[in-house]
Amino acid sequence: MNLKNLASKPQLVKVTLDDEDTIEKYGEAVEFWVYDKQPIEKFVKFAGAGEEDYGKIIEFCSELILDSDGNKVMTDGHVLPANLFMKCVNRVVEQLGK
Repeated sequence: MNLKNLASKPQLVKVTLDDEDTIEKYGEAVEFWVYDKQPIEKFVKFAGAGEEDYGKIIEFCSELILDSDGNKVMTDGHVLPANLFMKCVNRVVEQLGK
């Protein structure tokens, strides 16, 4: 197989937070999007971060939490509630591990 056949452009993937606590707090599931692939330089930076670099991991993940158009959710001083943000970070990490 030609390696070029395996190369593709990243696609937006919907992530749904539908755990009991989220639904109870917000009245419904919460959705965001993330690209299914990341440029290798970003991925290596993420993969090389240890527990002591948790702040860097959070910063990295905040750039990956997107709306349905592929735009960052947290811009212009907008931030998510801490508990919801941490759930998003956990799901981004899961997605990157696939």
